Amino acid sequence: MSSTTTPAPVLPDVQMNLVPPTRPVTGRVVGNELCMKGKSASFIRHVAIDVSGTPLAGNFYAGQSFGIIPPGEDAKGKPHKVRLYSVASPSYGEDGEGNVISTTPKRVVEELVTRDEPDRHALYLGVCSNYLCDLNVGDEVLVSGPNGKRFLLPVHPEDHDYVFIATGTGIAPFRGMAMELLEGPNGPCSSRIDLFMGAPYTTDLLYDELFRRYDAEFDNFSYHTAISREVRPDGSRGLYVDRLLEEMLEELGPKLKNPRTLIYICGLAGMQVGVFTMLAKHGLGGGYLEVKPELAEVDPGAWDAAQVKRYVRPTARCMLEVY
Repeated sequence: MSSTTTPAPVLPDVQMNLVPPTRPVTGRVVGNELCMKGKSASFIRHVAIDVSGTPLAGNFYAGQSFGIIPPGEDAKGKPHKVRLYSVASPSYGEDGEGNVISTTPKRVVEELVTRDEPDRHALYLGVCSNYLCDLNVGDEVLVSGPNGKRFLLPVHPEDHDYVFIATGTGIAPFRGMAMELLEGPNGPCSSRIDLFMGAPYTTDLLYDELFRRYDAEFDNFSYHTAISREVRPDGSRGLYVDRLLEEMLEELGPKLKNPRTLIYICGLAGMQVGVFTMLAKHGLGGGYLEVKPELAEVDPGAWDAAQVKRYVRPTARCMLEVY
């Protein structure tokens, strides 16, 4: 599989690391609210930070990330290291002027059992995620960035159609991208946009109201959800995003075969395996995947996760950000 016969998107020449983590600037929180569809066991918030008057203002693109430096010291007595968070705002910012950036942090709450002391357990709270979620409007926060130069919209967005695929907080960049494509200063882009969002439960959907509004208002935007732990209306079991893509191949197949189309994938690493395997299994990987010789003769239905991660690479038409 090769992308040599399909055009690569022209991406903007972005600036990175204008503010290094060793010399962060001070931003101010101007918004912090839950962004889930309903009551959930997860706690995920939309946090907006004003960076006006700093080198970061006006220099972020949707799809990039920025750093947050939490206060305090780690277990070794050293200052906490920077943590990166995806930009959830369009390139013109939450304020329309590029001064307010946003992100979608999830509280990390885990019970840990150590290998050396299996009978002992303790509650672990993510250092930066909980710090960020706890911030109130008016609080100051140390920020660095921008980071990332590939997970971006093309310079000429109307030259392409888009398939956005997300799980969990991986939806963050697609909020900014969708806002930019449909409500940006240059008017709504006429390109075809399909957004696939995977979540364990319906209540875990993020920015659901916004995407449903776009689906209703724009004929070229479609919003699809894959709920994995709920029974579907027809009584069948829930499904993951790769399975939803497969179910929709009659509609989606022609779009994926079109050389205009770009795929963006953001979220849990397991999704990469499922989506890549699905594309290859149905002969749709040619424009999006480069399969190395070690796997080229193996039936995609027999690929395992380790093989996919080692021998399958995204092409210029497939943007990948997984964690």
